[in-house]
Amino acid sequence: MGRKKISIIGAGFVGATAAHWAAEKELGDIVLVDILEGIPQGKALDLFEASPIEGFDARVVGTNGYDETKDSDIVVITSGIPRKPGMSREDLLETNKKIIESVVAQVIQRSPKAILIMVANPLDTMTYLALKRSGFPKEKVLGMAGILDTARYKAFIAMELGVSVEDIQALLLGGHGDEMVPLPRYTTVSGIPISHLLPKEKIDRLVDRARKGGAEIVNLLKTGSAFYAPSAAAIQMVEAILKDKKRILPCCVYLNGEYGLRDLCFGVPVKLGANGVESIIELELTEAEKALVAKSAESVKKTILELKL
Repeated sequence: MGRKKISIIGAGFVGATAAHWAAEKELGDIVLVDILEGIPQGKALDLFEASPIEGFDARVVGTNGYDETKDSDIVVITSGIPRKPGMSREDLLETNKKIIESVVAQVIQRSPKAILIMVANPLDTMTYLALKRSGFPKEKVLGMAGILDTARYKAFIAMELGVSVEDIQALLLGGHGDEMVPLPRYTTVSGIPISHLLPKEKIDRLVDRARKGGAEIVNLLKTGSAFYAPSAAAIQMVEAILKDKKRILPCCVYLNGEYGLRDLCFGVPVKLGANGVESIIELELTEAEKALVAKSAESVKKTILELKL
């Protein structure tokens, strides 16, 4: 058994930082792919040169082609353009649809047994597109969104309470960002329900901040968007799969009847292990929560229809 192989498509901030987290955790050898000449090669070499200092053994290579990705165990796809001023979501959809279709075609040809993790936006829709275009089983194509949304939510709770981030457990459902469905009754601090520690209006405020977390960072950075937390979230999924950890994490996966939803990719808690999505966990929801899930699903469905598959 050699080392596991992780290919990361897109060597921008998210892709390069994902490579950094993966290398540091010694999850496997890493291939960084980008269309820009020199960028993946330079970043990969720079990262590998850090290995004697940090003491990680991982081969890190950068390339402009896909041949080096052959026989990858996991492929993380971060390619696509971020939204620019004056662009509608539909413009983004059209451009990223073409990019993702071409990336998926190249990847599956060389790694027919890989698990695909999508990080491109609009996330739920691009995960659906990758699933349909790859023809892979639904357990092997998943999107990173829920982990990032819950991480933001947990970070804000830790800041508010002045407690360790490690003691906070939280769950969210639904589409990424504005469409996310918070479940405060599943939020605990060391097993203590959040409602015992914070008044409802404070919790609502933290949920709202998490929902707009991406926009908050875009507004601060002015050029570009978040990359530390999104890449860390993607690598948490990679680690759970490669180490067969059986972690329960919120991920964007294909639903076929779960939560009463069909034929869409949507954020729900899943068990992640060596086979990818090993099970989908269905929670008992209140009527209010069900209504939020239905609204979120409606919005995701609408964008999926715009793909005109």
